Amino acid sequence: MTPEVALTEIGRGLQMALLLGAPLLLAVLVVGVVVGILQAATQINEQTIAFVAKAVALAATLALTGHFLVGQMVSFTTDLFHRIPHLIG
Repeated sequence: MTPEVALTEIGRGLQMALLLGAPLLLAVLVVGVVVGILQAATQINEQTIAFVAKAVALAATLALTGHFLVGQMVSFTTDLFHRIPHLIG
């Protein structure tokens, strides 16, 4: 395996990690900002409110996009296994 092929595979893996993590992280980020603004406006500084809101957003996002994310992961893994002979030789 040449260094170029190794870097290409690492890049593909990082792209897949970004694709899998982005929807979940974006949902938690948006909810965190909204809850933070609401807490600052109302001067309610309870940490559990933000935690529960983020947990609910994460669970909802995972429920909505879980099928897509698992399909992408399975497709990537299958493709990687099919490329193993080309990577070795």
